[in-house]
Amino acid sequence: MRSEQLTDGLGWPEGPAVLPDGRVVFVESYRSQLTVWSPDGVERYAYTAGAPNSSVLGSDGAVYVCQNGGTVGPWRAAEMTSASIQRVDREGARAEIIATEIEGIALNGPNDLVFGPDGWLLFTDPGAYDPKAPQPSYIYGLEPSGQGHVIVAFETPVFPNGIAVYDDGTIVWDESYTGHVRRRRPDGTIEDWGRLPGQTPILDGIKIGLDGRLYVTDIVGKGIHVLSAGGVVEDFIPIGGGPTNCAFDGEVLYLTDSGTPADSADASFGGALWRLDLGRPGQALVPGRIG
Repeated sequence: MRSEQLTDGLGWPEGPAVLPDGRVVFVESYRSQLTVWSPDGVERYAYTAGAPNSSVLGSDGAVYVCQNGGTVGPWRAAEMTSASIQRVDREGARAEIIATEIEGIALNGPNDLVFGPDGWLLFTDPGAYDPKAPQPSYIYGLEPSGQGHVIVAFETPVFPNGIAVYDDGTIVWDESYTGHVRRRRPDGTIEDWGRLPGQTPILDGIKIGLDGRLYVTDIVGKGIHVLSAGGVVEDFIPIGGGPTNCAFDGEVLYLTDSGTPADSADASFGGALWRLDLGRPGQALVPGRIG
């Protein structure tokens, strides 16, 4: 496997997505924006305000964004906004808020999102990261019409973070507070795949390979856990200073890297974007649209 750092100087990059023209779009939380990388360099794709957490490409060409409102640890954005799901219709456009509550429950801080094979937009909502005062944890879904539903309401806050969905509709996510990976079958059954290795794993992003393998980023572990389709840990890929999330483009895995911990009220710009040539293809995402 070959890895290459494509760019650095990023302000807490997260949630990459590959555009149809091959460019990679991702959020920079500290810059309150979507940023896009190409071989020619990086530039702003769109302003979002707050602190965007992740992005995914829609079938309508829009980029859908998890917006936590404006926090990265103790840092606060210059322009705070509502915790929400946002849509950026085109490059250069300002983000539009499309959801701030689900079934009467106000969103606390959406974190990661993915379109399912049925066109629903699924997303985690753990609120702000604070293990000493955890907020309620949810997984929600938006129908293509925009109607929202509670998918999982956790009895105990676990900080559900990265989320992915198999072709049969099985939802899989990782938990930053517990270090566990779990999945929810289409019939509603939830299975626990256990805690991943490491003294204090803080899991973040998650993606599915074409063969069913899972790729789970670990900020503290500084790498990617590789799990079999049955949830057995097979490998660990060390990379970056604080890997946050990833996205497949064929056999290439793009990885966002925070570089430094989120422990300061001041923004830091030690983040990076990496390219990993895995030699194994990723799951082909099915883009959808809302509204």
